[in-house]
Amino acid sequence: MSLVLDPAAQDLLFREARTANTFTDEPVTDEQVQAIYDLVKYGPTAFNQTPLRITLVRSPEARERLVKHMAEGNRAKTATAPLVAILSADNEFHEELPQLFPAFPQAKDAIFGERPVREASATMNAALQAAYFIVGVRAAGLAAGPMTGLDFEGVRKEFLDDDHTPLMVVNIGRPGENAWYPRSPRLSYDEVVTTV
Repeated sequence: MSLVLDPAAQDLLFREARTANTFTDEPVTDEQVQAIYDLVKYGPTAFNQTPLRITLVRSPEARERLVKHMAEGNRAKTATAPLVAILSADNEFHEELPQLFPAFPQAKDAIFGERPVREASATMNAALQAAYFIVGVRAAGLAAGPMTGLDFEGVRKEFLDDDHTPLMVVNIGRPGENAWYPRSPRLSYDEVVTTV
């Protein structure tokens, strides 16, 4: 069976998608970011929860504050990317559930009343939304450089609060010179899929 999605779109979103390591200095606009979000917000999550929060790092002062929390190998990339996004999970996402999941508004308290349950669900579903966000960046014709090499607690204290858990930092822009490392191997279907 073939995929319904056009082969060029398959290439753009998946087969040609790699972490960008360099970027041009062409700016990424708020309109581009809004278009990305307006597309990816429709990706499915459990109970239609929307725990992903996006902090755009634009000012030189904020960029400097962020770079000091990045792993050594990620500092130059973060310092020079046209736009950097801190993706985090809102552990109080349940407050929005009566609006976002009206079929079962009691889920707010009945399922997510306990903080540890909320944190686990927020992390899993925000990570899912982060993946949608990265694919959305690709759909906008931009390159993404998602990174988890950072001081998570430092980023939380510097940019977030106790109700938000940082997940990753994503550099965003047009790919620059020598932006890509060679494609790394992937596991085959038979190595990943088990039928029971």
